Parts: sequence; structure tokens; C-alpha cells
Amino acid sequence: MKEIEILKKINTPYKIQEFLDNSEYNSTYETRSPKYVLNNKRAHCMEGAMFAAFCLENLGFPPLILDMLAFNDDDHVIALYKINGFWGAIAKSNFTTLRFREPVYKSLRELTMSYFDFYFNTIGDKSLRAYSLPYNLNKHNKLNWRTTDNDLEEIGNNLNKIKHISIINQEQINNLEVAGDYLLNASMIGANVAGLYVPDSGLKKID
Repeated sequence: MKEIEILKKINTPYKIQEFLDNSEYNSTYETRSPKYVLNNKRAHCMEGAMFAAFCLENLGFPPLILDMLAFNDDDHVIALYKINGFWGAIAKSNFTTLRFREPVYKSLRELTMSYFDFYFNTIGDKSLRAYSLPYNLNKHNKLNWRTTDNDLEEIGNNLNKIKHISIINQEQINNLEVAGDYLLNASMIGANVAGLYVPDSGLKKID
């Protein structure tokens, strides 16, 4: 089968990332299965994380994802993998800076903080506030999450309900600088404008 042949070639974490980088960003709200992503080369961050977790599972890793909570911005979901005790990540994002991370991080907080300075909305406000515990997609095997044609919104809803750990306090939030135009421009190279979060410039920064 064509699907099997493609999967055989996606045989390292970075090759999984390359597949996602070469896939169209999905600006819709539905959440489709890894099979859909594989066949259509189209995904948003949740779909990309699930696809990456599926591919990592094929390489012998557990299918783990992690949720990042943001203020006045989209949340972000990444797929986790661990090599020799160090965490790495794979992700689909409209922002070039919120994707792959090498497996060099000792803790999930350390991994999450590697995204902090590059996690901002389209007006430059740094928006990352918290991260979740690892979430194993095997909890949803009854949904046939790997291959179903049904919307998998339920997984995202459950992910939102699990424990999240704050990474920043209110005083720190109040003192955050706005990302420079050069960084905004670099981060949104090739972005699907229809999929960009539209922030409310009138909202006050909160934890």
C-alpha cells in the first residue's frame, strides 16, 4: 500500500518533522486522524501532533502529546519523544519557530521554555502561560484515532481538562517585551493567513 511505503520513509523524528513542514496548514477547526494527514498532507497543530505521535509509535516510542496554554493566542500541541533520558518534540505550526526540538532537554519544563521567547501572537505579545502533563493517545484507542474518518475533537477537549503547570507569574507577565518585527516576520514565513489567530489588542496581560 502507498501509505505503508510513505511511513517506511518517515523513519526518524526529523523526517516526521519534514513531512509536516511540507504539508499544508489546515485552517479549519475539525480534527482529523493521522491517516487523513498522511493521505492529504494537510494538518493543524493538533492534527500534526497526533500524526507525529502515531509515527513515533511506529518507531517504538509511546504516542505522547503535550498541550501548551496561551493567552490571547492559539494553544499549541506537540508530540513528545525521549532519547537517552532527554526530551525532544515534533510539531506542526503556522509559526516556523514553534516546531521541532532536538532531544536535549532534561525536563518537560525545560522543553516548554525553549518555546517561550518564540511563542507570540501576531501583534508580538508573548503568550505562553502553561504546559500539560504528557498525554498518551492510547487512552483513545476506542475512537480508532489513528485511522478514523470521524472528527476527533473529543481528544482535544480531554487534553484541555488535564493538569497544566504554570510557567510564569503575573509580575513577569507585566514585564514581558513585545517581539520585534524581524522576529515576527521570520516566524511567519509561509504562514497560512487564514489559520492565524486574531488577537484582541485591548486585552490586558493576565496569567
